[in-house]
Amino acid sequence: MKFTLQVEDPASKARAGFIETDHGTIQTPIFMPVGTAGTVKAVHQRELKEDIKAQIILGNTYHLYLRPGLDILQKAGGLHGFNGWDRPILTDSGGYQVYSLAGTGRKINEEGVVFKSHIDGGVHTFTPEYVMDIQRIIGADIIMAFDECTPYPCDYEYARKSMEMTHRWLGRCCTRFDSTNDLYGHSQTLFPIVQGSVYKDLRTQSAETIASYGREGNAIGGLSVGEPAEIMYELTEVVCDILPKDKPRYLMGVGTPANILECIALGVDMFDCVMPTRNARNGMIFTTEGVINIRNEKWKDDLSPLDAGLGGYVSSFYSKAYLRHLVKSDEMLGAQIASVHNLTFYLWLVNSARERIIAGDFLPWKAEIEKKINQRL
Repeated sequence: MKFTLQVEDPASKARAGFIETDHGTIQTPIFMPVGTAGTVKAVHQRELKEDIKAQIILGNTYHLYLRPGLDILQKAGGLHGFNGWDRPILTDSGGYQVYSLAGTGRKINEEGVVFKSHIDGGVHTFTPEYVMDIQRIIGADIIMAFDECTPYPCDYEYARKSMEMTHRWLGRCCTRFDSTNDLYGHSQTLFPIVQGSVYKDLRTQSAETIASYGREGNAIGGLSVGEPAEIMYELTEVVCDILPKDKPRYLMGVGTPANILECIALGVDMFDCVMPTRNARNGMIFTTEGVINIRNEKWKDDLSPLDAGLGGYVSSFYSKAYLRHLVKSDEMLGAQIASVHNLTFYLWLVNSARERIIAGDFLPWKAEIEKKINQRL
């Protein structure tokens, strides 16, 4: 994998660049649709490529390990062969799912994590080494180090010990990754993850430690777990100022359109979040003019397109009234249309930010577009 930094915005820390992988080039800043179990929910791969124009998607180690399982993935030639997606894939290590399994008998120790499957209650163990092996088999272009994502709030002493263990796990991840081979004929790369909860000194220490490993890219984890947005921004800026400029920076699990624009301004290159698809299934529609609750009565007879300014087949072809009818009727097509539309909006947002960074007027554009997209229509 190779990252090229093209342009830095003169008035902020925003940057535009591109990441080259064996499955294609990713233009940054980029939003990555979340395909937890081998699918971006309710969206065909053709729609991801042609309508949404996604450049990279996510898969999740925990979910894919449990179902369909490693045997079928290996037989298929990895996730690319299994789901037919021929562009880059990034896999989460399962650390966030381990965090979300608190209260289910999950046990974390120096060796790794023992957890129960949410599917059948079976007991499984993830170690840093095994998680590297699993992600090799899944076949992602970018794989994540195994870490512990601390909850919010989290006391300082727990956050410190967790961060230090995450660093020790990273050493084990790197050793295993570097001693094993790429699978399926394409190269794979490993990103470490910065932790440290909401404590500036811990985040600083973690970012310095992560940077010292000299991997091809770096991630920021453990934010967007309930802390105020202002704290997320403060810590993101602290970390971005430490992580090397010549490597892509990935802020995990973020977020709202406003979060993404603010963090682009702080120097983040890569984002992912379930919000556009999850909120779509609940009737929240993001548009270039503001946010719509499509269930509201006011859209009942509005025959205008979902978003004429966005472009794209779904956003231009279907009306607000029709989508409201589908969503209110619990028709599956409603979730499909809303999901494709919201993802189209998210990719439009980061692509527009990239264009404005290159043009040199990112901050004025950001201020103007935020006034629109944050409105409740």
